[in-house]
Amino acid sequence: MTTVRNDVFKIGDKFATLLGEEVKVGQAAPEFNCVIPGWAAVNPVQESKGKVIILSAVPSLDTDVCDRETRRFNVEASSLGEDIVIYTISTDFPMAQKRWCGAAGVDKVKVVSDVVDTDFGLKYGLVIKERRYLRRSVFIVGRDGKLVYVNYLPTLGEEPNYDEVIAAAKEALK
Repeated sequence: MTTVRNDVFKIGDKFATLLGEEVKVGQAAPEFNCVIPGWAAVNPVQESKGKVIILSAVPSLDTDVCDRETRRFNVEASSLGEDIVIYTISTDFPMAQKRWCGAAGVDKVKVVSDVVDTDFGLKYGLVIKERRYLRRSVFIVGRDGKLVYVNYLPTLGEEPNYDEVIAAAKEALK
């Protein structure tokens, strides 16, 4: 049964319904399936096992904040090396993500879609039921598969602290 929370996150002045249980630092990162263009399934946690993984959850790439966040992580990714992998996850359709990435020049961040069954969103407590998209959040999975950083942003319009995220990812390499 899916956990339902109605008292932790607001859109505007009304509480939204969040589906799924929040994850915590120290627990094993839940594995999940998303899709890429062509609708092939991908499991980012399994695919990048042994590396440090940044999971950036955004509502939609077609919004200003999500656009800026994904572009910024793409810039950061170019200087992080192969042992840190960044995924941006939204519920946009994969073909829309592919089109957006091409137009934005995003080629270092792996952009995947949770549109099919919101597996990621449910396992990380991110699905906003009323809108069927994800709450903005950032997670870092260490080389051992455990969560070393969890940040559920308090509003959809707030960007993560990029310096803090990158520093935490680099620390997880040690």
